[in-house]
Parts: sequence; structure tokens; C-alpha cells
Amino acid sequence: MAGIYIHIPFCKQACHYCDFHFSTQQDYRDQMVESICKEIRLRADYLHRDTIGTIYLGGGTPSLLSDSNLHSLLENIRKTFIVEPDPEITLEANPDDLTKEKLHALRQAGVNRLSIGIQSFDNSILSYLNRAHDGQMALRCVMDARESGFENISLDLIYAIPGLGDELWKATIDKTLELHPQHISSYAMTIEEKTVFGNRAKKGTLKVVEDDKAATQLQILVDLLEEKNYEQYEVSNFSLPHFRSRHNSSYWRDVPYVGVGPSAHSYDGRRRAFNIRNNQQYLRSISRGEVPLTQEILSRGDKINEYLLTSLRTSWGLDLNRLKTDFAFDLFEKHASYLRILLENNLGIISNDTLVLTKAGKLLADKIASDLFEVV
Repeated sequence: MAGIYIHIPFCKQACHYCDFHFSTQQDYRDQMVESICKEIRLRADYLHRDTIGTIYLGGGTPSLLSDSNLHSLLENIRKTFIVEPDPEITLEANPDDLTKEKLHALRQAGVNRLSIGIQSFDNSILSYLNRAHDGQMALRCVMDARESGFENISLDLIYAIPGLGDELWKATIDKTLELHPQHISSYAMTIEEKTVFGNRAKKGTLKVVEDDKAATQLQILVDLLEEKNYEQYEVSNFSLPHFRSRHNSSYWRDVPYVGVGPSAHSYDGRRRAFNIRNNQQYLRSISRGEVPLTQEILSRGDKINEYLLTSLRTSWGLDLNRLKTDFAFDLFEKHASYLRILLENNLGIISNDTLVLTKAGKLLADKIASDLFEVV
């Protein structure tokens, strides 16, 4: 099953930490949706007629779409691609957009999974991040979503925020658990160069949270969620049984997908493609019937390193036999002493020719993967 990602490049306002591609000018939103629909049709053969199992609307802020915008996008997908009878259709949303009327419209359009950008329930933290909602809106929208019939709700949280102490972080997690979401995604704040926080860090007015502190807050999250039967199936993602994100799991399992919209990425198993990160240039190119993308053919080393990086972050781990058969890469032959150290220090376990990192190992997953990389 392949996937489709749609990037909606609009937001009400810029969060101080975000470097995703978006614009706060929305006066051409309908034109953008029409162009994305046209790109969907132009990319009809990208997935070689594979059946579509997941559709993910991200951004940006897809919950800003009008009902007609959303219907147009999903209708064009269904007309252009072969979509399975019960696809996972996820829409990223901000709490301030999720009125009862909006939630009803999303259900009517076929959206069956919400990914809600809560980030925090504390008003001082939300203001610091420059979020458009407050804690009460966050609580209410989740309850309204459940009353509207949504049975698959994911909540996003951020930790390692400057000024976020461990006790406040625990309170945030407790408040989240009171809402009983099926899925939780949580990410350490990273300070990106071209953001408000990036500028503050450059000027010395923002102190970046140290890695040890971030690791402590991740461990607090893992422990509290484990007590409530959430599985950490990927370093930053937790789900109740049977509620893993099918779409994101496909990324980590090397499943092809097509990305449409400005800045969207695509992958066909052999190449990656990157759409232009400029709304006006995107619109002009699509109007000429041209998709403005750059393609990169992945080398053997690229594929090995991507597999190491993604698989070691997951609960299903790295298939050592796949490395041998698909890439002629013997991890034991290349890194015997390093793997021995991992196992001796309880950072990883090898069972049935699969390397899985332990809870302690997952705190270092990206570092371990990079240490094992094949030189490209």
C-alpha cells in the first residue's frame, strides 16, 4: 500500500519554533488548492498504479481549509489513484480551528484520524511558543472531536522547551492522559536558524536546553505512557494497541509515497523528489503543467543509511538479513566491536536476526545509527 502526503502551506500565524514551509497570507488559498489538485493529476503515474492505503494532510495548517477545499482534494485523489476501501485519512489540525461545525464537516469529507497540535496545556508556554490557542481550547476541542465521532485522535506535545521544568512537563502528560487519546506524538524542541527562536539564540537571549535535560524529559514521557499501556513504537510516537499511525509507519518501513504541494517530498523506492519551497513559483509552474521538483537518485550507501536511521528508531528494529540481501551489507562484519558494546551496555538486543534498541538505546537512536552509517 502506498501513501499520499498533501502539504497545505498556510498558517494563521508563525509559531516561534517552526521552520516548516508556510505563509500567513491566505488570500490565494483557493488558487493553491486548485493547483495542488492539478499536481495530483499530473503525478498520476508516480506510484505505478499502486493502491493508496493512507492519505495525510499536513502543513502548515490543513484545518484552515474550507469544506469545499477539502472535498476537492480528496475527490481528485479518488479520481486519480486507486484508493483502498477504508484508507487512513489523517488531517493535522490546530485546536482553535476545531469548532463542532468544522469537526462535523471533516467527518463528512471522510477524514477518520485527527492529529491535533496541542503542544502544551499551559497558557504561559503556549504564549511563549506563539500558539494561537489556549489550554482550555485544547481540552475542549479533543472532547468535541470525540463527541463528533472521531475514534482515532493523536495529540502532539513538545518538550525541552526553555523554561519547561520537569514538574510542569509531568502535569502536561497527566492532562493529556486524562483525555485518553489513541496516539501521542512528542518531539524535543529544536532551535532552527530561520525562526524567531533561532534569532534569539543567535543574539544570546534564548538558552538552548541541553541534551541531557531533553533526554530526561523524554524518559519521563516514556515511563508515564508505558504505565498507561501506550507502546513506544517509534522514538517520538506512542499508541494504544492497534492505533499506530499507518501513514508514518509506512515512511519508516520504506513504503513509496507521493507528496504534493509546495515543499512536499516524494519517494518511489529508488528516488526522492523535493517540490519547490516557494508558493508563487509553485503556482506559476503548475499553471504551465510542470511539477517544480528536484530529484535525487539514491545510492546504495544512501539506502543503507536511511534504513539504519529509520529502522533503529522503531519497535520492530533493523532486519540484519535485509541489509545482507537487499544491500549486500553485513553489519556484523563492518561493526562487530561496536555492536558488542551496544549489547554489553544493554542499549540493544539481537533476536531472530533483528537488532532492536532498548529504552536506553532509543534515547541515543540517531547517534547509534550515524555511528553505523556506511560511508557514502
